[in-house]
Amino acid sequence: MHPVVVLRFFQIEGPGYLGEFLTREGILWDQINVDAGDRVPGDINGYSGLVLMGGPMSANDDLPWIPPLLGLIRQAVERGIPVLGHCLGSQLMSKALGGRIGPNPVKEIGWGGVSKVGHNPAPDWLGELPASFEVFQWHGETFSIPDGAERLLESPFCANQAFLLNNLHLGLQCHIEMTAAMIKAWCEAGAGEIAEASDSPAVQQPVAIEENLAARLQDLHGVADVLYAKWARGLRD
Repeated sequence: MHPVVVLRFFQIEGPGYLGEFLTREGILWDQINVDAGDRVPGDINGYSGLVLMGGPMSANDDLPWIPPLLGLIRQAVERGIPVLGHCLGSQLMSKALGGRIGPNPVKEIGWGGVSKVGHNPAPDWLGELPASFEVFQWHGETFSIPDGAERLLESPFCANQAFLLNNLHLGLQCHIEMTAAMIKAWCEAGAGEIAEASDSPAVQQPVAIEENLAARLQDLHGVADVLYAKWARGLRD
């Protein structure tokens, strides 16, 4: 099988637990560090899947790597090569597929619950998960659901937390890839952002974010195992 390609856009927002999952499952993967000057691939051929991580920039920013990346996403979707987006990555997916990116009603930072939309969305993907579960959040913008995609998850503060397209392509506004090291690094680097957004009901202080961290990460990784496994089923040979 060809490797999965993982695109990183910010140094402290790497693949995290996703990398652990892929390695554990024997799935080959390559990492392209766009933040370090690596070029976005011009062709998706040679890869079994495309993964997009998070970052502090906006999908609407005038950055030289965004147009070729949007083209790569569309190419993967057209060729049936699974795409997986985390936070910024999901927003880039939505934009590539004709969606809109704009401010969320409030900023979400820290742990929070998400719920399945409706009675039983995408049972083949979400059937093993409870009706509501906790995830990690760090975003101020959100995406619209692309045409033809199904909205899967919502939170009290953000209506669009996940979408599924063609039973292959998964966009996650929330973060399920977190590790303890990532959370600590984000809290340190984002201390000013947390202080500025402290009036948001969906923003937690670092001390609250790091409370019961091991247990929370164990539960989060259980969610990630389910969703990553479902996504990996579609990887191309």
